[in-house]
Amino acid sequence: MASADVIAPSTPTWTPFQPITTTPDNPPAKDAFDPAKHLNFSPPSKTYSMTDLGLPEGTGISPLAVSEPFPLFTQEAVLRMREEVLSKDVMRNCQYSSPLAQAQLRGYANKYAPFVYDAWKHPETQRIVSQVAGIDLTLQFDLEIGHVNLSFKTEEQKRAEGLSDAPPYRLGRTVTAASRNNNNTPGDDAAIVDWHTDSYPFVCVTMLSDCTNMIGGETALRTGSGDILKVRSPQMGHALVLQGRYISHSALRALNSSERITMVTSFRPRNPRTRDDTVLTTVRPISNLAELYYQFSKYRLEILEERIRAQLRELTDAGAAGRTVSTRALKRFFTEQREFLAHMDREMVDEDDVVVGCVR
Repeated sequence: MASADVIAPSTPTWTPFQPITTTPDNPPAKDAFDPAKHLNFSPPSKTYSMTDLGLPEGTGISPLAVSEPFPLFTQEAVLRMREEVLSKDVMRNCQYSSPLAQAQLRGYANKYAPFVYDAWKHPETQRIVSQVAGIDLTLQFDLEIGHVNLSFKTEEQKRAEGLSDAPPYRLGRTVTAASRNNNNTPGDDAAIVDWHTDSYPFVCVTMLSDCTNMIGGETALRTGSGDILKVRSPQMGHALVLQGRYISHSALRALNSSERITMVTSFRPRNPRTRDDTVLTTVRPISNLAELYYQFSKYRLEILEERIRAQLRELTDAGAAGRTVSTRALKRFFTEQREFLAHMDREMVDEDDVVVGCVR
């Protein structure tokens, strides 16, 4: 099966449980996204740097590794997002699965979810994410707006889990490699999104579920020493920012919760001269390849165009001023751009060689 085909199933494979609802007397609003009405940002109380995680200085494109959860969207905004994300059109046409997560929704925002699309496209939302990340960021591309990871459980499944062995919430809790639970017991190290590094430099992970009674569900990060740092799961409407391209991480199972719906939106550096380490490893097998390769090629070629124009301006200015042009610097620029194009070529694996849903 060629991976350029639409690989989402024609019908949903499960029925979502939706405890957060509106009433006939309080129907969901239909107005467009308004940052003054739908954003509820407060800076995170703490952030962890790459060096805090024991990673070498200079790892990644920003000192920030991950933030603690912080308020981002109002409840009204979350309700609007849930309404769009769990719509029949999205569930029917945009559902995928891979070893990383059993149920995912992708590539729907610009087709079926105008509120979600506008919320992430808005400059104020991007400014907030950039502020937390410590670097000016822009959206990766439209396909990666609002990727959703879904986990649902019945009441019977919740009762079967039991809560007696559930670990307490502790922000910044570190589990050493020696003491880490190797049995992946529920609520501790059992992952609902398996260990991986992201394809893109930064992600903003937003919680769309009511987590009032949830136990567990942390984001786990592997430190430079091999230990595990657990960062508390966001509450509804809260988010965390993670430089996930450079840090192995997973989403741990939550207890006492019927659902866990997280929205993951990917970002890259806005400055075209900042290095771009984007890969397609985790998204290639769960995407319409024609769409993915088009958007990937377009933004990368735009970066290349801006770099060449900037280099041309420098060259022209130097010539006009009678300055000697550095041959060594020019050759270094040419080498960097050749490597940039070669990287693009490697990431665009032939369609016949991509196994749908198989992340390798």
